[in-house]
Amino acid sequence: MPEFPLPVTQIAQLLGVPEGALRALMAERGDEPGDPTLVGLTVEEAARRLGIGRTKMYEYVSSGEIRSAKIGSLRRIPAEAVGEFLARRYRTTDFDAAA
Repeated sequence: MPEFPLPVTQIAQLLGVPEGALRALMAERGDEPGDPTLVGLTVEEAARRLGIGRTKMYEYVSSGEIRSAKIGSLRRIPAEAVGEFLARRYRTTDFDAAA
């Protein structure tokens, strides 16, 4: 299985999915991680980075839970907003209670 530079164990816990399933999904995507130089992500790209569906991502954007900007007719999510969202979720989640 390929190595991933992400803390996959933590991400799997945050998303509430088995780590093995998350790793399998990441392996299915292949070696193309996307363009790491992108500053503004589409809703689909941001959702894929978090491993959630597009509809759920739109809910987070609509509620303001994930920052986004309108550029012309396009909606873009700052790449760092995905990490900020995950960090906020991590701080507010009590993993000890789930164990």
